Amino acid sequence: MAPKIQPRVPRGMRDILPQKMLLRQYVIGLVEKTFQRFGFEPLQTPVLELRETLMGKYGADAEKLIYDAQHREGKEELSLRYDLTVPLTRVVAMYPDLPKPFKRYQIAPVWRAERPQKGRYREFYQCDADIVGSKSMLADAEIVTMIYTLLAQLGFRSFTTKINNRKILTGIGQYAGLPPAELGGLYRSLDKLDKIGADGVRAEMTQNQIPAEAIERIMKLIAVPTDALGELRELLGEFPVAREGLDELEQLATFLSDANIPRTNFQFDVAMVRGLAYYTGPIYETVVTEPRIGSLTGGGRYDDLVGLFANQSIPTTGTSFGIERIIDVMDELAMYPASIGKTVTQVLVTIFQRELAGVSIQIANRLRAAGINAELSFETENLGKQLKYAAAKSIPFAVIIGPDENSARQVTLRDLTSGEQTRIDQAELAKALAAKLPSEPPDSI
Repeated sequence: MAPKIQPRVPRGMRDILPQKMLLRQYVIGLVEKTFQRFGFEPLQTPVLELRETLMGKYGADAEKLIYDAQHREGKEELSLRYDLTVPLTRVVAMYPDLPKPFKRYQIAPVWRAERPQKGRYREFYQCDADIVGSKSMLADAEIVTMIYTLLAQLGFRSFTTKINNRKILTGIGQYAGLPPAELGGLYRSLDKLDKIGADGVRAEMTQNQIPAEAIERIMKLIAVPTDALGELRELLGEFPVAREGLDELEQLATFLSDANIPRTNFQFDVAMVRGLAYYTGPIYETVVTEPRIGSLTGGGRYDDLVGLFANQSIPTTGTSFGIERIIDVMDELAMYPASIGKTVTQVLVTIFQRELAGVSIQIANRLRAAGINAELSFETENLGKQLKYAAAKSIPFAVIIGPDENSARQVTLRDLTSGEQTRIDQAELAKALAAKLPSEPPDSI
């Protein structure tokens, strides 16, 4: 006899059981609905890409985390996708006749050979929305507007989308007078301003041997109040690339105001740095401030990435929602409607005795035809066992058809929460049950 196999999942992977899956489906459903309201359309790409497609796009440190997935007889070098952005750029290059702007969203798993730890998995879902083919700041404003709309729809109230521009960061490097080789350390220090404060940034730059004169210029810059684009222009105005970035942010501010996005929900932050090197213009990161749970979205404009696959660059902007984190936070803070997350079944149709199984089958199918999620019991003798099963699954209602009910062409409808029972004509059951079921969560988009 072969030895038994111990049931387990690979490190960094997980099973998601039905009640958790229902919560995930609720969130993903709202996300998709919002994307589609803004005219974004779904895209699916393969879980496997040619290895050459992925390599050289993320940086050496990130590419160490890419999973190779070679078939033993395959002649192509394959890897599991690391994100959804590079596959999008490949699609745009392969299908040049796609109408522009091309607005797509994709919600799908990606794989990274991370070190497994709490909240960090090797397989997880990403949730991206991008606009390909427009240089206009209207496209960037549309992304920020969608971020606001979606997070508000999910129930978040205190959040801010921080906005900067890679062109301004380039100008800051010129303003500091640092050689290109030292700019990475400067940007990493700036990005920690919220966590370690101005003194911490100064100390870290000193530790990184950035010249004292450059440090003083940077300290003067980060002392400028958030959103003070005019003061930034006074400091950085002599650098054309910085002026261009400031012009773009001023356009963006105008468009967001036109969209009635509350000023408390977006903020220009010169110290905000997105890590990926392919960004070329506005960058955005949304932080939930109450409760303080960190960032839920990140993205920006990356006009040159498609050019790695095509003969020309195509302007592109977009964002990625931290869908896994959003789901975890909503679960922890009980942000779901009360009706979500227990079971899809709305009523259990019991079988009182074997001779009445046919009647129960007919009633279950009538309820399904009326749009009610009806589960048919497979137990034909023990009614108590059937009701215990319904309680274990948190099914709210049960239908009982005994000989007396059947002879009168009726059923007993039992509310399994309150214990209340009602005799109802079989012909009226679907209507009566529908009146008792909770309505769908309101659509407040």
